Amino acid sequence: MKPFVPQLVYIEPKALDYPLGRELKEKFEKMGVEIRETTSHNQVRGIPGDTELQQYRVAKSTLVVGIRKTLKFDTSKPSAEYAIPLATGCMGHCHYCYLQTTLGSKPYIRTYVNLEEIFDQAQKYMDERGEQITRFEAACTSDIVGLDHLTHSLKKTIEYFGKSDKGRLRFVTKYHHVDHLLDAEHNGHTRFRFSVNSRYVIKNFEPGTSTFDERLEAARKVANAGYPLGFIVAPIYLHEDWKEGYFELFQRLSDSLQGVNLSNLTFELIQHRFTKPAKRVIAKRYPKTKLEMNEEKRKYKWGRYGIGKYVYQDDEAKDLENTIRGYVAQFFPEAEVAYFT
Repeated sequence: MKPFVPQLVYIEPKALDYPLGRELKEKFEKMGVEIRETTSHNQVRGIPGDTELQQYRVAKSTLVVGIRKTLKFDTSKPSAEYAIPLATGCMGHCHYCYLQTTLGSKPYIRTYVNLEEIFDQAQKYMDERGEQITRFEAACTSDIVGLDHLTHSLKKTIEYFGKSDKGRLRFVTKYHHVDHLLDAEHNGHTRFRFSVNSRYVIKNFEPGTSTFDERLEAARKVANAGYPLGFIVAPIYLHEDWKEGYFELFQRLSDSLQGVNLSNLTFELIQHRFTKPAKRVIAKRYPKTKLEMNEEKRKYKWGRYGIGKYVYQDDEAKDLENTIRGYVAQFFPEAEVAYFT
């Protein structure tokens, strides 16, 4: 899996008022990438493609360099108190991803250059909470690691929180391009998590991401660099022989992490879910997907903003949770399961 390189770059003119904006423009000019101007990262027009599907695929390899004007951070439960907005969008093609609908007609990738303003806002949130530790999630709306070899925004953020008494950073990735992050002065204040899954799920639903073995190799590097390590098993998906598939996942995980300090290891467990709008979008963008989205087999669960989602029936969800918690206990008895949802 080669590092992401955009086919097309849009830049907001005011982004060039910031050092990172100028740096990225110069970088892409040297790389020979086509650069266009856009008045706003929220109003990018003219992405090539004769059909909506073609435009979608081009958009997934389009990078927009802009300014994050909205500095009110979203909440990010149960992972963290707040989502820190470093980027939006992802170069991966995971069929089940909730960004399919939350980004809607804007599937292109956005990176924000006004990092100091974002950091200042994060500090305000920390100040409001006083002596409490405040956690910030950097991967709510993107896979920030998949982009950071170009921007180094994440590295700057890791080092910012490395100096913070009350702030902690966390993010999750499906990419293995971590080498530039290994020497960051994180001071143990950043939890580096990898998304892992059974062979069936990775093969059928996660095109455009690093292989499982590449993620494992990156996890070893990250742990050896002293980062607190975590894994998100998501989405936990009921497929044929799923118990054997997830057992093998934990076996391979355990084998690959032999000799690594796992004293602060965490797992987060998330069952597969979908919304009706997501189902429509996924069917349009990935018409041959094998992803099971039958509402009649699922339980309807109310979500944020009154938008409900379909999750597994209670007995199936309990079986999923008990099985995966059992594998964690068997292979990583000292690890913490932060939550199942």
